[in-house]
Amino acid sequence: MVASAEERFGAFFSVTRSQVYRELPALAKEGLVRLGKQGPRSSQQYAITAAGKKAFKAWLGSDAGPDHLRSPLILRLVHAGSLTAKQRSTLIDSARTAYSQDLDEAKAAVKAADDPYVKAVAEFGQAHARAALKLVDAIPQG
Repeated sequence: MVASAEERFGAFFSVTRSQVYRELPALAKEGLVRLGKQGPRSSQQYAITAAGKKAFKAWLGSDAGPDHLRSPLILRLVHAGSLTAKQRSTLIDSARTAYSQDLDEAKAAVKAADDPYVKAVAEFGQAHARAALKLVDAIPQG
C-alpha cells in the first residue's frame, strides 16, 4: 500500500508505514475497511467496504481547502544563515540532486500517462521540480 501510494502521489504527498499502520485500525473501527486475509509473515490485509468507497467519493467531491507548502528545504533555507558555508553548500547540492531526480521521474511520468488527470499532475511535478531547481540555482555559492 505504501509503495503504491509513493508511486502514485509520492511527489506531492508522503505516506509512511507508521501512518498506514496507525490509520487502518481506525478506518476498520469506522467500518470503512474490513479485515481481509492474513498475509505472509503475519501481515494483515484490509479491503475497502461499500461505506469506505462512499466516504472516499464524498471526500473526493468535497472542497479541497487551501494547499499548504511543507518543504523541509525551504524551512532550512530560511535558517541557512545559522549553517556553516560547507553545510549550506551540502544542503544546496543535496537539494539539486534530489530535485533533478524528481524532474527526471516527472518527465517519465508525463510520457507514460494515459489519463489526462494523471498527466496534468505529472506536469505539475515537473513544474515543481523546475521551480525548486531555479530556487537553489539562484542562491549564491559561498
